[in-house]
Amino acid sequence: MSEGEELRHADGRVELRAPDELKQSPLYNHDLAPVPVASRTWNTWDYSALWISMAHCIPTYTLASSMIEQGLAWWQALAAILVGNLVVLAPILLNSHPGTKYGIPFPVFARAAYGTYGANLPALMRALIACGWFGINAWIGGEALQVFFVSLWPGWADLLGTAGYPAAHFQNTQWVSFALFWGLNIFIIFRGMELLRRVERFAAPYVLVMTALLVGWAIYRAGGLGPILERSSFHSTNGKTLSQVIIPALTGTIAFWSTLSLNMPDFTRFGRSQREQMVGQTVALPSTMTVFAAMGILITSATAVIYGKEISNPIALGSHFGSRIIVGIAMFTAVIATLAVNIAANVVSPANDFANAFPKKIDFKRGGLITGLIGVAMLPWELLKDGERYINGWLGGYGAALGSIGGVLIVDYWLIRKTELDLRSLYVPDGAYRYTNGWNMAAVTSTIAGAGLALAGAFWEPLRPIYDWSWFVGFGVAGGLYWLQMRPR
Repeated sequence: MSEGEELRHADGRVELRAPDELKQSPLYNHDLAPVPVASRTWNTWDYSALWISMAHCIPTYTLASSMIEQGLAWWQALAAILVGNLVVLAPILLNSHPGTKYGIPFPVFARAAYGTYGANLPALMRALIACGWFGINAWIGGEALQVFFVSLWPGWADLLGTAGYPAAHFQNTQWVSFALFWGLNIFIIFRGMELLRRVERFAAPYVLVMTALLVGWAIYRAGGLGPILERSSFHSTNGKTLSQVIIPALTGTIAFWSTLSLNMPDFTRFGRSQREQMVGQTVALPSTMTVFAAMGILITSATAVIYGKEISNPIALGSHFGSRIIVGIAMFTAVIATLAVNIAANVVSPANDFANAFPKKIDFKRGGLITGLIGVAMLPWELLKDGERYINGWLGGYGAALGSIGGVLIVDYWLIRKTELDLRSLYVPDGAYRYTNGWNMAAVTSTIAGAGLALAGAFWEPLRPIYDWSWFVGFGVAGGLYWLQMRPR
């Protein structure tokens, strides 16, 4: 251990000797404070369970099916998912390191590169997309809860009639189910990270086992694997070539977790060691995503035989079961899966991000509540009317553009600072990361340039090929520009 303000442990982890001295700083609150080494208790299984439970979600289930609809063979879709997750695993692990070493959350880590106030730019960019995803997943979870209630009591569906304008076409009990699922998310956040860890530990094996049973049922009922697995080569469905389909599929897979690749310090700050968080994440993420997507392919392929049409939405599939008990079990599984991923992926980070913007007024709980309210205000039921354009277009593109933030953070921490941060200065306005009035314009301009170029092809057809590689373009351009401006002279 070193002398001075910091305690440097033999395993490389760092903590402050007197963190309470920072309490009066405008950049400090209890939820953003560095986690003491004694309180860093997450082990390998906790990180594996986190990724297993987050990957076991409806978008993962349907991810490969959407690729197959565009002409990819089943093995090509799974290969794109596996490669994409191996690629995104690299920035995930690189950005996880400072969380475990210093016990700091993502927005505090971002202060080193962007400045003590400039960190709000990447934090709020990350928070906005999380709010959109929170609303969408909350609505999906509400739909699953609605079907679950109907399985228990068929009269539930029409109990309160149908809503009028502007919420037409939805039964009023659907809004009740949505509100209940939304409230369950907020309740867990208000109880804190320890309850979240327990939820993830339960959800991970439960959802995997139940989905495996569903795979067995589907293959048995279909008398085989179904027509999807009979096609072994690319078959264009819209005139596009293989490269025109598989490259966006690969980028979309990377964008799927591009948000988590930024804010993993929110979780790794609780890690017992670098080795445990790295092993837990490396083992769980690529394997689980690929296996769960494969399960979705198997089940969807079998439904073409069982019901005469492919059903890629597990909630829609659940409504086809004849047994109310089976419907109830299936929908309860969908509720648990959606709850686990929504809180971990779409609430923890924005809760910290909003707290970072106003440390003395917003804590983690209030930040989580703000996330939930904005998610509702984004009208997820309307967004899902055109889910292809919103989820795979705007949210997918925005997620890919976040690669520019990842480029800046990784270059700053690994190449410029060689993993060495001044922990105290991250929490004071006049420390080493003050830059110009709290803003490092090198990071800001690099991020804007990288994100702008990555997204340009979405609006200007000649640059469409760049948009297909948007995550790589944003990451490379922003990281490169930042290195040129900040490199040691």
